[in-house]
Amino acid sequence: MPVDERERGGAVSFLELDSFIDLPKELEDDLIEIGGRLPAWSVEGTFLARSTIERYRTELDSAPLFLDVKDRLLPQLGEAAGGYAVVRLRNIAQALGIGNQFLRLATAILTEVATPFQPFRRWPLWKEIGTNLHANPGLSTGTGYNAFHMDLVNVTQPPDYTTLLCVRPDPLGAGASILSDARAAVSRLTPSDRALLADAAYSYGSFFDLSDVGEEYKPFPVLDGEPEDLGFVRFTAKMLSESGLDEAHAHVAKELADQMVAEHVSFTLQRGDVLVVNQHRVVHGREPLGGGQRDIAPEDRRLLLQLFLCGAGTTGQAVT
Repeated sequence: MPVDERERGGAVSFLELDSFIDLPKELEDDLIEIGGRLPAWSVEGTFLARSTIERYRTELDSAPLFLDVKDRLLPQLGEAAGGYAVVRLRNIAQALGIGNQFLRLATAILTEVATPFQPFRRWPLWKEIGTNLHANPGLSTGTGYNAFHMDLVNVTQPPDYTTLLCVRPDPLGAGASILSDARAAVSRLTPSDRALLADAAYSYGSFFDLSDVGEEYKPFPVLDGEPEDLGFVRFTAKMLSESGLDEAHAHVAKELADQMVAEHVSFTLQRGDVLVVNQHRVVHGREPLGGGQRDIAPEDRRLLLQLFLCGAGTTGQAVT
């Protein structure tokens, strides 16, 4: 069953860690001022330019309380903690709107985690994930259940972090984000099951117009044998429908999916919330949107923006 971590008590676990970071009013006021003066970003190839990162960090350093937020955010994303965090910038979004000023500020904050980059060159740094009534309901832009997955599962060097900024929640109150600790789910499987998941037997998606994510990985193993800070649990529920998957490998992948569903968190992002997910540990998805989407004007339907982050030890530039 889904668990809202903010309501569950008892011993600390992935489900119960305080991953929601609220900002004190004094810091919000400082960040609103900073957001008003941040310059437009520049990119070098697909990566946010070093000069932009340095300028943004200098501005953030002028807010004395921001260090406290950074000191909470980075450990929370680490392997020893929850592997995800939600930075609540709602009041700042109310003050600045979610336009260029807000996006520069959100980008500046995320440079403290890793380097923003554009693996899809055909899309901007912040990629829109809107609501398309004609899309496959299970896709990120669809209206149905978007099952657990990691982004860019079929490349040799996926983004280390994926981030989602809520511009508009579903007006019908549905579409909650869901997250699960993929490594904990793997640990609940038998050794023989884990051995099958280490086989390069799985495939999903195409490799088209991508940059700085290595090469196409097809077929790929779910468990790559790398240390947790470097490797991934390469999983997307959509690979279960790929043709050519034999019964044994399909069965164990379904068992892993069931384990992810059995222990997961669920929460609804609000305008200005920024969700950061460590892809080395956590998979994500979405509950169905509310019925009656056709009665909502397109400009009022759920809208998220997505940004990818590349950390140290991966291709291209890295945060120092």
